Amino acid sequence: MKKDPISPKTRTAADLEHAMLAQANPPDAEILMRFFKTDPGQYGEGDMFLGCKNPVTRRTAKAFRDLPIREAVRAAHSKWHEIRLCALLILLGHYESKNACEKERATIFEEYAELARGGFVNNWDLVDLTAPGITGTYAFEHGVDTLERFAASGRLWEERIAVLSMFPFIRANQLYEPFRMVDRFLPHPHDLMHKACGWMLREIGKRDRAALTDYLLKNKAVMSRTTLRYAIEHYPEPERKAFLTRDK
Repeated sequence: MKKDPISPKTRTAADLEHAMLAQANPPDAEILMRFFKTDPGQYGEGDMFLGCKNPVTRRTAKAFRDLPIREAVRAAHSKWHEIRLCALLILLGHYESKNACEKERATIFEEYAELARGGFVNNWDLVDLTAPGITGTYAFEHGVDTLERFAASGRLWEERIAVLSMFPFIRANQLYEPFRMVDRFLPHPHDLMHKACGWMLREIGKRDRAALTDYLLKNKAVMSRTTLRYAIEHYPEPERKAFLTRDK
């Protein structure tokens, strides 16, 4: 007699880890380690990769979409980058589920914050693929002050979470808070924050070009070249050239 298959609701973090380890690809792991800057002194220093590309990780997250929240959180503590990403995508799925109650969403927000504080949401792909839908949506519904723990952390990835969490505000054409968040991080020393700020400005420009133009005219002299280039990506070439010409 055949054994009954494991119920999705009885799966564990160990089951998810086993599924991901079975799909490891060492040659691709070497490529990903270079791509995500894991050498000493780089922003992803010391991170470990299995070599699972995003389609593989996403398929696995879909297959484990019913993994209980507590088990997904456990998996998100993995030393392996792709297992952390898979677990975070599962948490995002739980958060976005129409069946999720407010208590569950609050739990996911708090667990995500703790994972970030503990250094487990520690590269731009982990942040960019999950923060807008978890911390961003939570802040949009409960107030932007919920992002202060990230913005004031002094830690790169939590600061990027705060900036990327502006997506829901921008989509709703509520631009005051996104502009204010970008203002806060314009002087940031790291290029990844310059890119994040420029990205948010570019998204604002898709919805309100006049508001972005006004902001750039007031602030272009104090923002990094990277932020400015990202912000004006969709402007006509003559306007881009004009913005890139610094006032003497």
